[in-house]
Amino acid sequence: NPYVNLGINFRYFFVRKTMFVKYAQGFVVVPGGFGTLDELFEALTLIQTQRMKPVPFLLFGRDFWHQIVNWQALADAGTISASDLDLIRFVETSDEAIAAIDAWQAPPPPKTR
Repeated sequence: NPYVNLGINFRYFFVRKTMFVKYAQGFVVVPGGFGTLDELFEALTLIQTQRMKPVPFLLFGRDFWHQIVNWQALADAGTISASDLDLIRFVETSDEAIAAIDAWQAPPPPKTR
């Protein structure tokens, strides 16, 4: 990849995934396969469970992602909360992605009992 100026190799995949999210200031996810889905759900779960601070989470290509996952059905079934749908935003162009990142504001912290 000509854009990588510092390559890092990992022996174990879980270490790679840990480093993937540790320093992330946002996620822009393009259509992909099993690895993409694995990393997408890993990062979303960490944000959902408050193990990672909220960051912009953009999915390129609404049609693709809606074919892969019925996001609303997950909320309707109660397997995620309706507010979890607010963790992601769908974008169609790089300009839209940049605008979404520039406009992003962290949600307020959840209320504790």
